[in-house]
Amino acid sequence: MYYRHTDRNGFWIGIIDFISFGLFFIWYMENGLQDEIDTILGRKTRRYYLVYLMSIPTLFIYAYVWMAKIAEELREKAIALGIEGRLTSFRHMLLWNTVGILFFGPAISTKRFFDTLNQIERKLNETYLNEG
Repeated sequence: MYYRHTDRNGFWIGIIDFISFGLFFIWYMENGLQDEIDTILGRKTRRYYLVYLMSIPTLFIYAYVWMAKIAEELREKAIALGIEGRLTSFRHMLLWNTVGILFFGPAISTKRFFDTLNQIERKLNETYLNEG
């Protein structure tokens, strides 16, 4: 599979998502991102709109933990592909989305999440083009 969007700006996605109370990310995930993540991870993840709905009674703790788990899986995939550098992780996502909430934490965690995702997709595109 060839990935077209390998330069997503996670910081601005995080800011827009924060301002829209998470509704932007529901739309963003349902317009292709969720399918890309599922393909990269090699499994079906829970649809984000369901995660969002299940998060309301938990004050969005459920969504933070879900996203942190996905981030950790992406970190493991990046390492398996030989990608080095600053990668997202469970701890990184959880800390920035809780302790860092007063300091643009969600935008920072989303930036690192998309930085890692972009790197994985670029690496997979290289492999795809070299094989094709």
